[in-house]
Amino acid sequence: CVQPSVPPVPNYKLSMSIPEWLQAIQTYMKMLQYNHTGTQFFEIRKNRPLSGLMETAKEMTRESLPIKCLEAVILGIYLTNGQPSVERFPISFKTHFSGNYFHHVVLGIYCNGRYGSLGMSRRSDLMDKPLTYRTLSDLIFDFEDSYKKYLHSVKKVKIGLYVPHEPHSFQPIEWKQLVLNISKMMRTEVRKELEKFARDMRMKILKPSSAHSPMKERSRGKSLSPRRRQASPQRRAYRRDKS
Repeated sequence: CVQPSVPPVPNYKLSMSIPEWLQAIQTYMKMLQYNHTGTQFFEIRKNRPLSGLMETAKEMTRESLPIKCLEAVILGIYLTNGQPSVERFPISFKTHFSGNYFHHVVLGIYCNGRYGSLGMSRRSDLMDKPLTYRTLSDLIFDFEDSYKKYLHSVKKVKIGLYVPHEPHSFQPIEWKQLVLNISKMMRTEVRKELEKFARDMRMKILKPSSAHSPMKERSRGKSLSPRRRQASPQRRAYRRDKS
C-alpha cells in the first residue's frame, strides 16, 4: 500500500508577509486534515504548562495525524512562536443546536492593528479568518454570523490572554480571562466589553485569573509598596507573570 505523504512543516522566510506566513500555517493544518474518526490522537490537558503543550505540538508535526480544534490551537501557537509581532490568544465558543450544546476553540491572532484567526473545524468558515478585522468584536461577530448559517446560536464566548512567545514557559495558557454570556446581551454591550478587553490586552495590563498561576498571588502582594505603586504595579505584575 502507498504510504501517505507527510506534509512538510512550514518555515518562515524573510520574504513572507505575516498574512502569507499565517496562510502557510493554515494550509499545513488543512493538509493534516480534520479528525473525523471520533478518536483524539493527542491528549491535550488545558492546564498543562506551555512547555509541555509545545512538546505535544512537536509530536503532531512528527506524526502528521488528523487534528481537531483544540490541537489546532496548540499547533498554531507552536508554529507562530518566535514572531513577536504576532499576538496569539484562545477564543472559545459554546453554542446550542437542536437541544445540544457544542464547544469549539480557535486561535485568535492580533498583528499590525488587525485581528484574524487560525484553527480547524468541520466547517470552513468556523476556523481561520484573514487578518483583516479592525476590531476584536468584528471578528467575534463574524464567527457568530457563520454559526447562524448552521442554525447554531452562540451562548458564550470566552477569550484568553496573549500566549507568551517563550516555548519553555511553565505558565499555563489562560483560556478564559473574559467570559461573555452573549445570548443574554445586546450586540452593543458585547462590543463594548470586547473592545475594553482588547484595549487592556494590547496595553498588556491584564493578569491571569486562573487559580493555577502561583505568580499571581505573589505579584499582588508585592505591588502594595508605595514605591512600586508609582511604577505601574499592573505592568510589573504582568511582566512577572509572563516570565
